[in-house]
Amino acid sequence: MAATLNHLIPAHAPQLLGEHLARAGAGLRPAALVKSAGPDFDSLPLMARGQRLADALIRHLPSKFTQAAPLLVASMGAPMALDAQGEPVSAGDVPSGFFYLAHSLFIAQQGLNHLDIAMDAQHALTQRFTAEFSLRPYLQQHTQATLTHLARWAQDTNAHVRRAASEATRPRLPWAARLSDFVRDPSPALPLLQTLRDDPSSYVRRSVANHLNDIGKDHPELLLAVAGDWFKQAPPTRAALLRHAMRSLIKAGHPQALALLGHGGASALRVSGGATVPARAAIGTSVRLQAELHNPSGNTASALADWRVHYVKADGQTSAKVFKGSTLTLAPGETCVLEKTLSLRQMSTRTHYPGSHRVELALNGQAHAVATFELVP
Repeated sequence: MAATLNHLIPAHAPQLLGEHLARAGAGLRPAALVKSAGPDFDSLPLMARGQRLADALIRHLPSKFTQAAPLLVASMGAPMALDAQGEPVSAGDVPSGFFYLAHSLFIAQQGLNHLDIAMDAQHALTQRFTAEFSLRPYLQQHTQATLTHLARWAQDTNAHVRRAASEATRPRLPWAARLSDFVRDPSPALPLLQTLRDDPSSYVRRSVANHLNDIGKDHPELLLAVAGDWFKQAPPTRAALLRHAMRSLIKAGHPQALALLGHGGASALRVSGGATVPARAAIGTSVRLQAELHNPSGNTASALADWRVHYVKADGQTSAKVFKGSTLTLAPGETCVLEKTLSLRQMSTRTHYPGSHRVELALNGQAHAVATFELVP
């Protein structure tokens, strides 16, 4: 992964960082920062580049964080812009937001004994990159004080800042160390999510949904209780947030989650036919999944339909992967055909192995056989 992302902190980043700091009055020459970054900087992977620059900041900024933090903030470029939906549309005036990875690492490592100043610095940082990673040590060592700051952030005028209140407290944030205390008991973050659940920014609401999905992996009963409460008089944006938040439970066919979305119990729809085209495919190609659905009842019937593919593993056993489908409504006697193209390329997230792959269609969480395809080398 890192080898393909090196460009996010390009080779000229040390020079650019030095220029930013010099303009902010840090009293250093850009060449000194370039020298500290080392002659091998361009050969380093992404995260190592960020840490090398953070080490250079530690070396060249004042040793007192109370003096270094204002200089670091003053050196930052323009905040990321936001569109009308509150989605980020640019990385300001730097090569990418990852240019500020060094700033994030510096604050995480150097500011823990100066909470208020560090939080102010992260308030500026999260508008340009993200403070979700640098906030984790503060949540671990100064939990309640950091949550107090984040409660104010949740009502900030800037969507980046509001999103950080949710994203930083996610128990299972990708690329970050888990917050073990929040995994065991996620309730301290729920007031933040309550504040943000109807945020005008889709960027913020998506973070809330992902946070709730994290909670559901360890405490499904808590997620379902929150969802049941939030669905009451929910505007469309909140209902969409909750559907996204419950996606893992829905894919697992959790009955209560399905019921909250109006898909509890067995559907009257039936799988009347199915095929895979071709029925024998090579690794690296693709296969087309087809399922014919029919409503044999005398009433209109609906179902939440998800594809379920049983992939062959290295040991010859199979493991099911669910692909999100759609909600279907068929009139009495009506028939429709669902299709999906399934890529069989080798990916970093999935290795394909030869063997017979079973395909099912889950209707309201209940599996119905569709077809099989043989995967060959």
